[in-house]
Amino acid sequence: MNVALGLEVPELEAGREHARNAGLPRIEVSTAQGKFLQLLVEISGATRVLEIGTLGGYSTSWLARGVGARGKVVSCEFEPLHASVARENLERAGLSDRVEIKLGAAQGTLERLIGSRSAPFDLIFIDADKRNNVVYLERAVRLSRSGTVLVLDNVIRAGKILDDPAQHGLQEADLRGVQESLRWLRDEPRVSATALQTVGSKGWDGFALARVL
Repeated sequence: MNVALGLEVPELEAGREHARNAGLPRIEVSTAQGKFLQLLVEISGATRVLEIGTLGGYSTSWLARGVGARGKVVSCEFEPLHASVARENLERAGLSDRVEIKLGAAQGTLERLIGSRSAPFDLIFIDADKRNNVVYLERAVRLSRSGTVLVLDNVIRAGKILDDPAQHGLQEADLRGVQESLRWLRDEPRVSATALQTVGSKGWDGFALARVL
């Protein structure tokens, strides 16, 4: 599909390889998913984007391509190495002027943004530690306006989402976090949500998509 649609961007693929060489985990979005994020930004007209979970800056780069030269992406990252690699990749891709990486625990960063009365974001992409998904969603809504798009990654997890999390050992907390986040989206009156399943180079997974009302 990447070849058929001409999705790969050499500068971004070089950044992905740089992240791998630096020892970062290979858990970034796929190329097709990255392009999907860029299109979501462009279709929604978002110029101010918040990302929770930078990793090596691969998804960040797609989001930055979407906001355009006058847009801004604020990305939260806990690991200093990840943030450093991401900054290098964004510089290489010519996108560093569109992105601000905030280093530290995302919960604290989000609280500071709320406390500073930050301007609302147009689109918020959440792809971090799954056990804190509900916390991130709650903060995201507070940093939104009516019409803001929320995107939550890894909500299908090869169907494990339907299982008792206790069956999955080390993944238990993450699975519980995903299940709780889907219930939150279902019950939260301030949002309207659905889920989109994906199959591709990363296997069977999907996104939850929501609009703030």
